[in-house]
Amino acid sequence: MKTTLKLFSLFFMLTAFVACSDDDNDEPQFIAVQSSTASNIPAPQVGGFGQGEISGPFTKFSFATGAVTESDTEWDIAFRGLRIIVNGGTETGTNDEPIRNGNAGAAIVDGTFASVTSADGLTFAQDETGAFAIPAGSDNGWYNYNQPLNIVSPLPGKILVFRTHDGKFAKVEILSYYRDAPTEITEEIANNDFRFYTFNYVYNPNEGETDLTAQ
Repeated sequence: MKTTLKLFSLFFMLTAFVACSDDDNDEPQFIAVQSSTASNIPAPQVGGFGQGEISGPFTKFSFATGAVTESDTEWDIAFRGLRIIVNGGTETGTNDEPIRNGNAGAAIVDGTFASVTSADGLTFAQDETGAFAIPAGSDNGWYNYNQPLNIVSPLPGKILVFRTHDGKFAKVEILSYYRDAPTEITEEIANNDFRFYTFNYVYNPNEGETDLTAQ
């Protein structure tokens, strides 16, 4: 009788453990939304500025890893010179662009990094033939180009919000186009240490969540 009771108790405990484990697995695992800074993301290009057609590979970036990636599929945005492209839409016709195989898009929002708190309700543009989700040219997208001084400056009050290649969301505040994000752009820096992006970003890794407030 004692043996039977012991076996029954053991069976009950195991059953309860499995049930609890199954219940835990069914619960969604929320990942905290955090603010990060990406520094010195290289964006080299060949040509331009009277030196022939612009070409060269784009530097691809993943918000999920917070790093440059060589993946053909697991990338969200990519940089080459002043151009930022998204992994969504179609080829634009520019040289050496990667194939889009995701559903990424971009929106430019007026505000501060702190004031842009959600991607909800935004309309996301994608790259397409002859056009980019983030427009080109000085004062058209994310930057101003001071030609006499040869200085590129991020436009104040312009926050880039992205839908990632797999349907999640991130916001970006570009801080600098120069190596190590100097506070003062000298002539030497403007001529030699450019095409390095530094930006703040918040990435929400949770499926279906549009909140862009860091926890």
